[in-house]
This record gives sequence, structure tokens and C-alpha cells, in this order.
Amino acid sequence: MKIHIISIGGRIMHTLALNLIEKGHLVSGSDDEIYEPSKSRLKKAGVLPNELGWDAQRINSNIDLIILGMHARVDNPELIKAQELGLKIMSYPEFVFEESKDKKRIVVAGSHGKTSTTAMIMHVLKDNKADFDYLIGAELEGFGTMVKLTNAPLIIIEGDEYLSSCIDRKPKMMHYFPHLSVITGIAWDHINVFKTEQEYFDLFDNYIDYHTKDAKIFAFENDSDLQNLVKRYRNKKNINNYNSLEVGKNGNILLNQKEYKVNVFGAHNRANMMAALNVCIELGISVEHFFESITSFNGASKRLELVNENSTCKIYRDFAHAPSKLKASVLAIREQYKDKRIIAIFELHTFSSLNKDFLPKYKGSLEMADEAIVYYSEHTIQIKNMESLSKQIIENAFDKKGLKVISDKEKLRSEIEQLRLDNCIVVMMSSGTFDGIDIKGLLELKL
Repeated sequence: MKIHIISIGGRIMHTLALNLIEKGHLVSGSDDEIYEPSKSRLKKAGVLPNELGWDAQRINSNIDLIILGMHARVDNPELIKAQELGLKIMSYPEFVFEESKDKKRIVVAGSHGKTSTTAMIMHVLKDNKADFDYLIGAELEGFGTMVKLTNAPLIIIEGDEYLSSCIDRKPKMMHYFPHLSVITGIAWDHINVFKTEQEYFDLFDNYIDYHTKDAKIFAFENDSDLQNLVKRYRNKKNINNYNSLEVGKNGNILLNQKEYKVNVFGAHNRANMMAALNVCIELGISVEHFFESITSFNGASKRLELVNENSTCKIYRDFAHAPSKLKASVLAIREQYKDKRIIAIFELHTFSSLNKDFLPKYKGSLEMADEAIVYYSEHTIQIKNMESLSKQIIENAFDKKGLKVISDKEKLRSEIEQLRLDNCIVVMMSSGTFDGIDIKGLLELKL
């Protein structure tokens, strides 16, 4: 099949392209920006576009399928040409479902913890020699790609709530029709799409509702907003609550009076692990085999990932960007390193985090840090065509004593260079790149 991918450069989209090539499809693609490692991987596979940008001349009637990435807009000339020619156009969630409609589908949904929970399930299944496909939003040790679509009878899917594409306004997770779901919790995000908290909650209400009676849902018990939805479906859907695993000595997991050593930490990861355990039991993995496997799990990329350390300081990076994720990551570090100074460096990068009406949701999220820096880029705000922010608005929103708010790249660089890195834990948190500044490199020079 001849497939053209509009917006091929993204983390998921370029991985999907590579998977399709492996399966023997003829793949082409386009994008207006392609960064590493996508660029090198696409070049090696021979599908890196000769020129960046959109060109309607790339689209012709010989193309069997257009896969439309989320980054493309409705006025994209390639999309318009494909529509004029009447070509088949699918978003990647549509395509993933089409490829997995005959498989058993496990979907991990929720506002936070999706990637880690999905990664834990995948790690255990692989360690137990299971045959399965997957879709996950981060790189994971032991897995060469973020998407795998084969003839396996089972697929594990990270179910994102964001919209599928500019012409497919359905949330991605609503495409997959799961046989088994996890809902990790609900905390309002994506304010550019879900304008109110209620609208966001309604999305998860709809997600629960569209499960068949035979489908099973595992819902996190300690999330009051999620439980308010669960109560409505108590006698209509097969919903099972789960809680966090208990912590034993030295950060080990305690279950049925037995301790298990693990490499990840924090209350949120103990909840994620319990969700993963429930799913794996449903798939025939015993408790003993689950914990034998999970002991070698080191976490997904950029999820409290330890990137460097010396005798007195450890440096972590984390994908946290929403208030609930930020708070959970800082709390996890405080729990793990009670006697260390915590330095939190956070970038406001998403539509939600740069919205002055959403910012108050961050109140208290950095409270457990001893020192905190919040960075935002005026350039990013301009690119997103958003209203300008002031440092005072951000300071008021976080309500954190001693908080340093920085909007200048060079000032951020200088601030990092002046940090005292002894007896401390540093955590860098962002879904962006800190405006291209190599924070990790600057910190490592000081170790």
C-alpha cells in the first residue's frame, strides 16, 4: 500500500512511518519542522522529505492512504489536495484501531500516569515472553520504537485524551474501543481544547459510557473527581477500583506481607504499578511473575529519569507539565530524599500552562521544593498566539515563597550556572526544551 503521512516528523508519527516501512508499505511524508532523533531515523529509512514544508504536488491519485498528524492544520495544501482527490484520510488513532480491530485491546487513559503505567505493563509482558503490539508516548528501554503493529493477538495502547487531528475532532482514546481500560485519574488539562473543567470531566464521562458491558475498567480509587463519575455507572459498567501499593522498607513495595524491590519511587508510581499489576493479572501473569519482572523496570524516558549524579547530587528530568503531574513528581522526590535539598526547574510550555486563567491551578505544586525556578519564553507565547504574561501573574499563581520567575534565556543560563549543587536533588520538568538551552549539560558541568 502507498501511504503518505502529513506531519511525519513527530515522535509518534515518524515511529509509525518506520513501522509501516518494516511491514512492506511504500511510505512518504512531509512536515514543516523535523527535529532529532526523528530526522536521522527518517533519513536512514529513506523517507526524510527532500524539502521542509507543505507541497500539494506530493499528493496524487496513486496514494492509497493519507495518515494525518495532529500538527497539520485544516488549510494544509496537501490535506486540501487529498480531499479534492477523494483520497482515504485517517488520523493515526483511526489507523491504529483499523490495524488492531481483531486484537484484544488494553487502553490506559487518564490525565497523568498513562505513559508510566503503559510502560510497566509492556515491560512485564515482554519479560514474560508475551506476543503483543503497542502504542506508547515515550521511548522505553528494551523497545526499539514507540509503535508496533504486527499480527499479535494483543495490543497495549496509551490512550491520549487530546484531539486526533484537525479534521478528526474525536479524542484519541475514543477510537480504540477497549476490552480492558485503566483510568489513572482526572485533572483538567488542554485548556485550548477543553475550555472548562466540566467539559474535560465530560470527556471521561463519555469514555466510561462507551465501554461495552463486557469490558472491564480499573479506576483509581483516591481520585474524587474520577470516583464521582464511577458512581454514576456502578450498576451499568464493570468498574473495579484500585489503590496505591504500600511502601515497605527502603522504598520497597509491600504486598501481602511480602516486600519487593523496585527501581521507581513515589506514591504516583505505586498507584501506576498497582494498575499495571491488575492488568497483567487479567492477562494471565501471576503476582510473583509480575514482581520478578518489574524489579528490572527503570521507568520510561523523561519520567523521573535519573540522568546524572555524583556523591552529593542527583539530576532528574521529567515530562511533568500539568499541575497534578508537577506536584506528584516533586512529592515523589521529597518522599524518596527526605534529607536532601530539592531544586525544581520548570518550564511553562503548553497552552494550558501559559494561560493566565489556568495558571492558578499550579498553586502549591512546587511547595515541597526548597528552591524553584519557573521559566517561560515570550517567543513561545507569540508562536502560540497567546496573551502575554507577566512575572507577577506567575508568582501569584504558584504562591511559592522565594520562587524565581525568568523569561530571558541568558538569565536562565546564568541562574543555572550559579546554583549550588551539594546535598541536593535537581529535577528539570518540561514538555518542551527550555527554549533550546541545554539545562542538563549546564548542570553536569557543575557536578
